[in-house]
Amino acid sequence: MSTTGRDLTRRLRLLLVLATAATLALFFAYRGVHDDTVPLSTASAPGIVAVDTAQSALRQAHRVVRDSGAGGDTSGEFLTQISVAQQSLALAASENVTGLAGRHDVQTVTGLIAVYSGWVERRGREPDGSPLRAAYLHYAEKVLGLDAEPGTEGDIMSRLDSLRGEQLAEARRQAAFPWQLWLGWSAVAVLYAALCGALLETHRFLRRRFRRPLHPRLLAATAVCALGVPVLARNTVSAHRAMTGSVAEVRVPPADPDAIPEVADEVQSALADAGFWASLSGWILLGGVVVVALTVWGLWPWIAEYRFRGTR
Repeated sequence: MSTTGRDLTRRLRLLLVLATAATLALFFAYRGVHDDTVPLSTASAPGIVAVDTAQSALRQAHRVVRDSGAGGDTSGEFLTQISVAQQSLALAASENVTGLAGRHDVQTVTGLIAVYSGWVERRGREPDGSPLRAAYLHYAEKVLGLDAEPGTEGDIMSRLDSLRGEQLAEARRQAAFPWQLWLGWSAVAVLYAALCGALLETHRFLRRRFRRPLHPRLLAATAVCALGVPVLARNTVSAHRAMTGSVAEVRVPPADPDAIPEVADEVQSALADAGFWASLSGWILLGGVVVVALTVWGLWPWIAEYRFRGTR
């Protein structure tokens, strides 16, 4: 008695299980990396750069204060730099990298900038030689905190350093590749190899049993697997490298203010394809459906024929 029908049914079940398992494993492993790519490119990295810009603008504003004479403390350059700092902080708040705590920190810093500007303006209204000029400058510098001891929390720069540290920690988490992802991609590799091997073995079985050199539907299913998974894996490697490189770019604040826009451009360029990479996750499920459909379409006619022979 022929066992061909039973062998075909067993192979079909195996292929369906492997295709479903490989598709789901690939989907979740791929999303595990790329779900963080877009937030890193659109929120975390720009938020860090915004804090760097605000700190740089405040340093330049205070440099204007220290170098100016009577009546020059609130010159156009000072007000311009304060405006840049406030706009940068508004951008950092809008990115919402660290949630409610981060927005609260930005609001606190914005209020402290107003206090700092108030002391500077009062200093500028005092005539040369007035002892109050030095006192007001001291109060302004105390609020700004350029020379504050590490761990201080009450001044502008210390709070911005703390906010930046929290943003950087979030960016590092997004760019990390923890053991869960290693396990997920290892499962993808095993299931992918098993599925491709099972498809090829089934094709050889059909060719040997039915004397037909080619079975286009099974070959098409094999091609989808053989091409799709490596392409997605390569995209994931590229995305992870771009993420880690971007975090390395923003890890240390640039010493030169002119370097901050360059860092922002480099990060934006490295993560320019983040949205496209993430959008491919939807095609994984479609690809899995295609593989299952092609497999059923390729094997079911032979299974149905043997069922018909058996019942006849």
